[in-house]
Amino acid sequence: MDVMKRLVVLHGVNLNMFGKRNPDVYGTVTLAEIDEQLKAFGQELQTEVETFQTNHEGEMVERIHQAFEDKVEGVLINAGAWTHYSYAIRDALDILEVPVIEVHMSNIHARDAFRHHSVIAEIAKGQIAGFGVDSYLLGLQALHRELEQKGES
Repeated sequence: MDVMKRLVVLHGVNLNMFGKRNPDVYGTVTLAEIDEQLKAFGQELQTEVETFQTNHEGEMVERIHQAFEDKVEGVLINAGAWTHYSYAIRDALDILEVPVIEVHMSNIHARDAFRHHSVIAEIAKGQIAGFGVDSYLLGLQALHRELEQKGES
């Protein structure tokens, strides 16, 4: 019997406001609904999905360190605005020895110029942006496939 994979989904600053914040950009889905969809999809993939959100950069770094200690097998992250400038989060993610996939609800490359650059992208396995909630689900699917392929080699 296969051991269930353990993944963590990290939601950054202001993402607790999904459903209320800029519905024309982010839609009306709440963070709780996104988490429910991720956990349900994780069950379909026979993968345990833990979710975490914070508005405090240090707490995010601590949770990434905990992912290292817990030996999670992959990380899906939407760091929100931290994507564009938080070298602390980038460096914490770089400590991990597992695949990291960056996701964004909106297409960050079609928005304000400061959003076009991600400090996380260069250490991530990949980036998915612009598909709303599906960005998360596609990211989870990609992370699961990455781990499946890694397990076959």
